[in-house]
Amino acid sequence: MIGRLRGVLAEAGEDEVLIEVGGVGYVLRCGSKTLSRLPPIGDEVLLHVESQWSQEQGPRLYGFLGRDERRAFVALLSVQGVGPKAALSVLDVLGPGELAQAVAREDKASVGRANGVGPKLALRIVTELKDKQLADVGAFHVSALAPIQAAAPQVSTSGEAVSALMGLGIAEAIARRTVDQALIRLGEDAEVSAVIRAALQDIGR
Repeated sequence: MIGRLRGVLAEAGEDEVLIEVGGVGYVLRCGSKTLSRLPPIGDEVLLHVESQWSQEQGPRLYGFLGRDERRAFVALLSVQGVGPKAALSVLDVLGPGELAQAVAREDKASVGRANGVGPKLALRIVTELKDKQLADVGAFHVSALAPIQAAAPQVSTSGEAVSALMGLGIAEAIARRTVDQALIRLGEDAEVSAVIRAALQDIGR
């Protein structure tokens, strides 16, 4: 199995390229995004390769500029109903990282922008790729892109002071009233300990 090819870019068409390696020309199918990023004809190029075989067409090679693109291509092919053409089409509109983010958000609309990918297939893609690693960078792993839980709201000075007073056995209504009065005198930026002391002084009067 061919994993990658380094050679001279001999030809580039609408959907494939010819790479000459040691006098042998290899024809590779590529997506439009990959084709647009290739060097000029005659320059050296390195393409990561995925080999596919079908009874109708026989062996075919697919080329990618990055390993993560190849990995995302293979992951897309694992989805029922997604063939090489549809997989390349998805990668033309979404890079591996963007695809991972779309899967994490269950954003089937973004996936559905690819040619030949309807709503049902887009839904199947975001559903079946949930546990797939779609890029080399660990941050692009779908599980790492799950929505981050919101941080617990920060407790206000007033709320913390009231809680402390209630812990001392003081009724909530009295605690709130005296804390509010203390904050008026000391200011909203006062330390919690200062507010508690002032409130206790008022209660002790």
